[in-house]
Amino acid sequence: MTIAETVPVAVKDEQLRYVQWGPAIAGALAAAAIAFVMHSFAAAIGLAVSSTAPTWRDASVALQLLSGLYLVLVAIIAVGIGGYIAGRLRAPMAGSVDEIEFRDGIHGLLAWAISLILMALLASAAAQSFTRLGAALGGPMGASQSVAGENLIAFDLDRLFRAERRPQNTDLTYARSEAARILLTSAGHNGVSADDRAYLAQLTASVTGIAAPDAQRRVDTAIAQARDDIRRARRAAVILAFMAGAASLVGAAVGWFAACAGGHHRDTKFAAPLTWGWLGPRFP
Repeated sequence: MTIAETVPVAVKDEQLRYVQWGPAIAGALAAAAIAFVMHSFAAAIGLAVSSTAPTWRDASVALQLLSGLYLVLVAIIAVGIGGYIAGRLRAPMAGSVDEIEFRDGIHGLLAWAISLILMALLASAAAQSFTRLGAALGGPMGASQSVAGENLIAFDLDRLFRAERRPQNTDLTYARSEAARILLTSAGHNGVSADDRAYLAQLTASVTGIAAPDAQRRVDTAIAQARDDIRRARRAAVILAFMAGAASLVGAAVGWFAACAGGHHRDTKFAAPLTWGWLGPRFP
């Protein structure tokens, strides 16, 4: 009995939709999953460009740059694999070589865009869950949720209002929020005004029960430390934004060329090796 081998036939251009969402979504899911795993490993070893931990502010610029470069590496690996899958799974078509490569590249870009949206949704959900966790565990001594950016100087606020015997009937939550609004102005060009310094010293003395000179020294230290913390956070935010943008652009280019490579392997019926040795894949 003779078994005929099935041979894939390229369909004509007018018989095929310009965009095939199945391969694009499959590549996007693969890219998002790989990126999530790689970012999870990076977070486990502390390779991150932002954090709310006070000790993270002492991180060097080299570590911040390395963390930003890691974003580019993740984009190259994840989007490269996702784009290749999108191009390889796309149905072959009859047409010119340039048109086929263009359509493969478009599907690689679609896989990149969908994976970018998925990662943004995951990051937004994770940020909201961390915010709710912080609000639940904050308590009266925790950072107030009414002041944006207060978590950057939360440790400075803790040291400012630290007291052995706190006066009774003290609204510490509002005091922290008010002090945070004053300390955040230290990052401006004019810094904290003299009136705000005097008021913050008075507020610190009334909340902690310490003497006025000690409260003034605490305020001066807190203002200097808060200014440095905000400056470090701003520098890290600039590095994060720049490297995230660079990673996105590199990912788009990698997705395009990876999809074109996948389409070329699809049309030439290239079979990827299924066995690996110590020095790499073993070709039959």
